[in-house]
Amino acid sequence: MKYEFNPRGVCSRKMVLDIEDGVIKDLKVEGGCNGNLQGISALVKGMTVEEVIEKLAGIRCGSKSTSCPAQLAEGLARFKAENAG
Repeated sequence: MKYEFNPRGVCSRKMVLDIEDGVIKDLKVEGGCNGNLQGISALVKGMTVEEVIEKLAGIRCGSKSTSCPAQLAEGLARFKAENAG
């Protein structure tokens, strides 16, 4: 299942995930720090939605109250809530 969302308060503009049976198969990010986001994408592949939320929620970027990893966790929490049941 493809899931897209627009992060807020960060440099990246869109995150597109491919999620199958609760496992992240792919993550593409538009905008943001290309190298770092490619690294995050590679690391989360094969992880469950819950694992990614647990590991990335609350991470901050400098003085910002959020970060691209934290926005990924928030987007996945929305995905989980929308697809519960």
